[in-house]
Amino acid sequence: MKAVRISGTENYSEEAPELLKRYESISFADHHRSVIHLIPTVPGRVLDIGSGTGRDAAGLAGLGHSVVAVEPTEELRRGATVLHPSPMIEWVDDSLPDLAAVRARGEEFDVAMLTAVWMHLDELQRRQAMPNVAALVRYGGVMIMSLRHGPVPPGRRMFEVSAAETIALAHPLGLRCALNQEAEPSSRQPGVSWTRLAFRKAP
Repeated sequence: MKAVRISGTENYSEEAPELLKRYESISFADHHRSVIHLIPTVPGRVLDIGSGTGRDAAGLAGLGHSVVAVEPTEELRRGATVLHPSPMIEWVDDSLPDLAAVRARGEEFDVAMLTAVWMHLDELQRRQAMPNVAALVRYGGVMIMSLRHGPVPPGRRMFEVSAAETIALAHPLGLRCALNQEAEPSSRQPGVSWTRLAFRKAP
C-alpha cells in the first residue's frame, strides 16, 4: 500500500542529502539521553514514526529491538536503508495522521517514537492522529515525542504545539504522562527549542 504524502513533508525530498548528513551527526544515545531510560531493556517491538534518516531506528535495533520504521519521504527512506541496512528494521511508506498501512497490520508495539514529527500536523490532524498512534501502543507500552518551538524555516509547514495540548489529547486514550521535560534549546538552530514528552499506556 502506498501512503498518501501529507502536507508537512514539503522540501524534505529535495533536502534529503543534506538531512542525511545533519541528522546522523548526533548519535541516538546523545539525542535521546533524557528518555532512553523509558525504553525497555528487554527486546521488543518498536514503531519509529517519521524515521527520517533511520538514526533512531538503527539505535533501537542496536538495543535489540525489532523496529518498524515509518517514513513517507522516499528519498529519506531510500537513504536510510543504505545507511542502516539492519535485518532488525522494516521500512514502511506511511504517514500521519492516518497511519493506514501500519494500522492494517493489526499489531501493537512496546514503544512508539515520534521524533521531530508532531509539529508538522495542524490542529485537526493532531486530533486525528493521536487515537491512531495510541491504538498502536500496547498496555504498559510507552509513546515518546518531541515538540518543536521556534521560527519555521522557509518552505516548511510547521505549527507551534504545546505540551499541555498534547497531554490533553493523550489522556482520554489511556496515555498517562510519564515525562514532561521543559523546552531544551537546540544546539544547531538558533531560537529553536524542544520539549520532550513520554506517555505510558494504562488499561
